[in-house]
Amino acid sequence: ARTIARVLRTVDLRSDTVTRPTARMMQAMVKAEVGDDVSREDPTVNKLEEQGAAFLGKEASIFLPSGTMANLIALACHSQRLDEVLCGNESHIFHWEAGNASALFGIAINPVPTTPQGELTIETLDAAKRPEDVHCSRSRIVAVENTHNMRGGMVLSSSYLQGLRAWCDQNNMVLHMDGARLVNAAVASGVSAAQVAAPAHTTTLCLSKGLSAPVGSLLAGPAEFINKARHVRKMLGGGMRQAGVIAAAGIVALEDYPEYIPRDHALALQLRNGLEKIGFRVVYGGTNIVLVAGTPVEPSQANASVAAVKTALKEKGILCGGVRSYSPYLRLVTHRHITAECVAHTLEVFGSLGPDFFAKRQ
Repeated sequence: ARTIARVLRTVDLRSDTVTRPTARMMQAMVKAEVGDDVSREDPTVNKLEEQGAAFLGKEASIFLPSGTMANLIALACHSQRLDEVLCGNESHIFHWEAGNASALFGIAINPVPTTPQGELTIETLDAAKRPEDVHCSRSRIVAVENTHNMRGGMVLSSSYLQGLRAWCDQNNMVLHMDGARLVNAAVASGVSAAQVAAPAHTTTLCLSKGLSAPVGSLLAGPAEFINKARHVRKMLGGGMRQAGVIAAAGIVALEDYPEYIPRDHALALQLRNGLEKIGFRVVYGGTNIVLVAGTPVEPSQANASVAAVKTALKEKGILCGGVRSYSPYLRLVTHRHITAECVAHTLEVFGSLGPDFFAKRQ
């Protein structure tokens, strides 16, 4: 009998960014009514921004080309040169956005230790916050990530976020949420996206990860803040003219995500359970990301070890990602194109390699 491996194409678990638009998105894109968005004349973009603001529980929102630009604009609009953002030392803003806030806007980045749950504790924030002193940059922003990518898709709890907002208010700071996978947090928590975002002054939402739109993110917050964001977007070259063609897919994403995000989570749970049964150590935050832990190695060896494992898995039809340099973790991300058969094949391959495979590839 043919095995699962023989009937499946490559299983791509590298990221939920590999998702392709749904058929309904493609139809909406073809039929989209468009205009000049820089002049606020694109009716489809205007509709997306109105729906996005309501979806996230904020006064207004702006459609942007990427989540990286969305975070950058948020930090720029919340601060001035010489100001500082406190963010996690395992955050996307710190590791994966090319140092843009410092390079382009003179904003200092102060990386704060991240707990296994993806949190920045009040104690560490108290220690990291700069005094009002001419020798120091000015701590003005706290940025959190929800869900937390490098912590296996961990969801920040409502009680934690409410306490963090209170601390920010007491210290005259603003709370920004990198909500690239905010919908995953909402689905996992059984609440609305607006409830997840409520404690934050501003939030982002990526439309092109698990939501499956081809491109774009939203930045949401107070109307005055979003008006300022439009100026910064123009300065960065982010004005997109007849952007309704892609905004149409974002509208569909906000409407249709309940059809697939819960399923993504269920498949990730199956993957986590299967890997643990085989004997692998995993980190799983209850959403769509599973981190597979390798045998601890010296930092200088970790990246090469993970790269060798990824290559070996690719030869067997499994594509996966890493977490970052010098981290002995593989990252497996479920999304709309992953099926139960894909998970079964992945577990079959991992089972054939065994939990000591990392050690053998060092």
